[in-house]
Amino acid sequence: MSEALQSLLDLLDLERIEEDIYRGRSRSAVVPRVFGGQVAAQAMVAAGRTVPADRHAHSLHAYFLRPGDPGAPIVYNVDRLRDGRSFTTRRVVAVQHGKPIFTLSASFQTYEEGLDHQAPMPPAPDPATLPTGEERLRAYPHLPAETVERFLEARAAVDLRYVDDPPFGDFGTPREPHSQVWFRTNGKLADDPLLHVVLATYVSDMTLLDSVLLAHGRGGWAVGDVVGASLDHAMWFHRPFRADEWLLYDQQSPSASGGRGLGQARIHTQDGRLAVSVVQEGVVRVPREH
Repeated sequence: MSEALQSLLDLLDLERIEEDIYRGRSRSAVVPRVFGGQVAAQAMVAAGRTVPADRHAHSLHAYFLRPGDPGAPIVYNVDRLRDGRSFTTRRVVAVQHGKPIFTLSASFQTYEEGLDHQAPMPPAPDPATLPTGEERLRAYPHLPAETVERFLEARAAVDLRYVDDPPFGDFGTPREPHSQVWFRTNGKLADDPLLHVVLATYVSDMTLLDSVLLAHGRGGWAVGDVVGASLDHAMWFHRPFRADEWLLYDQQSPSASGGRGLGQARIHTQDGRLAVSVVQEGVVRVPREH
């Protein structure tokens, strides 16, 4: 296991301070606020620790309410909304400085047999044939060295490989609002299914709005031509998967309007199983010229 992955796992290992109350810390991100994927992942850890082990996460729905302060701890309060025969529902509120910054509802289910079908996996090159994230980032001479290092530090726990140029790599000309990324953690994880859900939740917030930027030829926060932030985030976990094995994150944007952009995505395992569906809306604003 890489040192960066161990550091991330330590970050996600919340401190229990009271019944159904947990505390997490933060670390620096590409932007001067807490990374949204971190808050969502920590909230799933808090929810999952109040759920029986035989019930696995099948969905989450979250709202980002305020920017998180990376210099202050985050307190996660869990409400046990329902414990049914098959389903368990939890609500988590993340609090900083006495105010909620994030809310999450998560549902867990015991295993059941049932109808089974899925959308086919889209074509994508083998991840082994693609440049690593570091190789791709360092190949763009227009990116400031400081920006490159901050991106590499923020993503060091994950092997994340773009199929095509990301928005900040080749921008200025609008492209199809579609982006593909292969990802896996930089090291093996324990077999706990919740841990793999939590890591996929963490990574899912890294690139989902890329497709919005591509449609307008914008490079994003890396080059300062848009201001962005997550507003809400939803995930459905369809089939078991491992976050330490290659997963294809196929993302597209059907709409952007009113200073907001919508991203939709599917995550497939390398052997073609549809594992996760994701939807996110975010603020995507073009800074005004003075």
